[in-house]
Amino acid sequence: MKDSEPGYIALYRSGELERRAEALEARLSACDICPRECGVSRLEGELGFCHSARRPIVASVCAHHGEEPALSGSRGSGTVFFGNCNMRCVYCQNYQISQDYKAQRRNEIETRVLAERLLSLQDLGCHNINLVSPSHLVPQIVRAVLEAVPLGLRLPLVYNTSSYDSVATLRELDGVVSIYLADLRYASNQWSWRFSRAPHYVERARAAIKEMYRQVGNLVTDEAGVARKGLIVRHLILPNGIAGSRASLSWLVRELSPRVSVSLMSQYSPAHRARRSPLLARTISPEEYDEVSRLVAELGIENGWMQEMSASRNYLPDFSSEAGPFPAREGVKR
Repeated sequence: MKDSEPGYIALYRSGELERRAEALEARLSACDICPRECGVSRLEGELGFCHSARRPIVASVCAHHGEEPALSGSRGSGTVFFGNCNMRCVYCQNYQISQDYKAQRRNEIETRVLAERLLSLQDLGCHNINLVSPSHLVPQIVRAVLEAVPLGLRLPLVYNTSSYDSVATLRELDGVVSIYLADLRYASNQWSWRFSRAPHYVERARAAIKEMYRQVGNLVTDEAGVARKGLIVRHLILPNGIAGSRASLSWLVRELSPRVSVSLMSQYSPAHRARRSPLLARTISPEEYDEVSRLVAELGIENGWMQEMSASRNYLPDFSSEAGPFPAREGVKR
């Protein structure tokens, strides 16, 4: 196997990728794909918390130039925005596609069509395939990759997740995913339930991120600075300390490594229903931003990016726009 080949190609050749696709699809009959373990038969069209049945739901496909520099590079990250979600964040900037379940029914496609869309992103010259909100659709994604490999798919896969993931499901992605882009949202289950309806988020997300790190380790880039393998952890700074930045970042340094790549985001804006909550009804303050910036230095976090304060003013997506949902990300390399 060539060093530059994603691991899923070797898994395809050995037959292991097909075995994993079949094993994951079998679990849809009493779904336990994500931590919610709804137990519904998605194969029979039953809907659990994610409102998603047998087929993948694809809301948008584009070359995304607004991700971290190591992902977007010069040619963009080939991004697939999946519809629906296994969380209910009141401030979700993607609420148009994550929480409008009836509208997303029209975006159901067969895995063969998803495979073709992955290849179209490769044809655009994108550096990678960026799977956004994939946690509830892992069986469908693995099946689409299985169908795309014999058609020529060769790009590394990015698993772009809220981290409310099942460790058992993540283990089926070992060798399939090259890059994990994982949120670390909260350090308090009180806040995760109140603002995202995600019970036990802290334990679930931390266990998931540890499994991701076990699989891919620290970020590795090529000579142009484009990611080839590894973990990037995103941490969105929320107003009033809701994100628990000190506890979350301290955990990363202590349990993973001070060398893990961290992307600190200042772009929070009170989207969707956030203005109904006094704790989330504003953007972050310069003092809150500076506090997290100082924390990064204090903890000795060595690698990653920190978004400039101005990012929150122009980062809200519009999935109805023909120009694409996102502007370029404002950020500076540390």
